[in-house]
Amino acid sequence: MDYELTKPCKNCPFRTDCLKGWLGEDRAEEIVNGGEFACHETTTFDDEGEPIESDKDKHCAGFLILLEKVQKPHQMMRICERLVFYDLRNLNMGSPVFDTAEDFVAHHGAKRTKRRRRGSRATTTPTGA
Repeated sequence: MDYELTKPCKNCPFRTDCLKGWLGEDRAEEIVNGGEFACHETTTFDDEGEPIESDKDKHCAGFLILLEKVQKPHQMMRICERLVFYDLRNLNMGSPVFDTAEDFVAHHGAKRTKRRRRGSRATTTPTGA
């Protein structure tokens, strides 16, 4: 997996302005307790929606930023840093990314919201409203 991304994409689940409840609490916990996590914009998926590993996959910058904020890089980050494939100084640490894994999980475990059409007064409403 490549470590060249330096800021989260506009639809990154690690952005503080992403849709509440998008991933669900279980998936959010699975991600933060795992290792590497590919950016969804660089990942290819099969017909069932499962990711297909590729040498074109790039590590999610939002997750890298979160891990650096909490000072808990995963093992591959450390290895890639030693081999000069990853340098935390290249990350845009000012990006709108959650400050803690707990904040990330809580945001995605919150009641899901849906976006209204453009031109509407409200931007989000609780699901089922």
